[in-house]
Amino acid sequence: MVAVPSISYSITARLELLVGKASVGELTAAVEGAGGMITALDVTGSGSERLQIDVTCAATSTDHADRIVDVLRELPGVDVHKVSDRTFLMHLGGVIEMASKHPIRNRDDLSLVYTPGVARICKAIVDNPEDARRLTVKRNAIAVVTDGSAVLGLGNIGAAAALPVMEGKAALFKRFAGIDAWPLCLDTQDADEIVRTVQAIAPGFAGINLEDISAPRCFEIEKRLRDALDIPVFHDDQHGTAIVVLAALTNALRVVGKALPDVQLVMCGAGAAGTAVLRLLLHAGAGSGKGSVVVTDVDGILHRERPGLDGELRWVAENTNPADVRGDLRAALRGADVFVGVSAPGLLDADDVATMSDDAIVFALANPDPEIEPGEARRHAAVVATGRSDHPNQINNVLAFPGVFRGLLDSHSRTITLDVLRAAASAIAAVVTDSELNADYVIPSVFHPEVHDHVAQSVRDAVRTGREDG
Repeated sequence: MVAVPSISYSITARLELLVGKASVGELTAAVEGAGGMITALDVTGSGSERLQIDVTCAATSTDHADRIVDVLRELPGVDVHKVSDRTFLMHLGGVIEMASKHPIRNRDDLSLVYTPGVARICKAIVDNPEDARRLTVKRNAIAVVTDGSAVLGLGNIGAAAALPVMEGKAALFKRFAGIDAWPLCLDTQDADEIVRTVQAIAPGFAGINLEDISAPRCFEIEKRLRDALDIPVFHDDQHGTAIVVLAALTNALRVVGKALPDVQLVMCGAGAAGTAVLRLLLHAGAGSGKGSVVVTDVDGILHRERPGLDGELRWVAENTNPADVRGDLRAALRGADVFVGVSAPGLLDADDVATMSDDAIVFALANPDPEIEPGEARRHAAVVATGRSDHPNQINNVLAFPGVFRGLLDSHSRTITLDVLRAAASAIAAVVTDSELNADYVIPSVFHPEVHDHVAQSVRDAVRTGREDG
């Protein structure tokens, strides 16, 4: 796959130009000739002989950024001064902070916010523990909990290195749903310790968002916490991914005129995300009509007689592949209507997609490098989605988790059901109107002005319906 300049590798270089010796056009040509992309040119100072310009450009990697700077240094009449990495500047000192909702201007304010007035609030909560939701930050607070064992595509990088991701997640909760989220990076990867720690801190929160915990421990941790706590526990790598996949697939099927119960669907990947996606797709009706679902992993197609199956893999084998298909991913793919990959890069090529049915749908979601290059997939597939922001139809969990938790907190939900997840997916899908829907737009932007409110309302309705039915 050809690397494309990305804002993630954006730099700003402060340059001084000798007037008459170098031009802005030469700067632009030099950056573009080195494979970079100019995103801003700002004149920050001017004199009779020298001009100061801040050049901001996107690169494909840190090494590429260094090469662009070297090219600029070689230009006659150009002096390169400070070079700033914009991503590092964004994270300098962290990306979140705690702020008081009320000014503390005098002794009266201090007495109300803190002692002695706060003692009355403590006593009220002692008398009625449910008042903690009404009288503290708990009503709007969730903990974003990780052990750093499966962070993005970086793997097991540990608690400290995972903190920037958890901070970013907390910032997104605030930006899109007004939720106060607190990053908690635990310096242990022992399931028992993680469960005990989350149980111990749970009284201060109205929900728990588990993040970047490796399989299969994530399944056990999530289940034990759901059983132990009276607040919702959401594992975004599982449930957030499942919601957005179902939403995008709902609309992709609208594009090609097929129905979820009747399609032949192949999934590649049976880890945390893959299993959660499978559970929600089955709950939504996949395989319940003329269609079927087949799941593959690194060892091939899952079937009931495959050796070594236990835990989640056993459940997957028992609930899919009714025709007892055997073989590898390519064997499973022949004649399939839908491919959903949550696995590893470079597993397929255009010839493999050509073996699928007419109007095939390909969701290649391995990140940052998908199972098949999107351009290759589009040679034969009608709809293609990835996890990347530089291609249409990005499957992005940010579409789901802010609104889901907003709805859960507002409804004082104590748990999360498949019905709630399905309602969230339906809300996301419904944001794309019939007039907007096309093969390159099956999922809305995370900045769509309505999507998060629609998700929250659908979750509130699903929670209320669940209570009434219960």
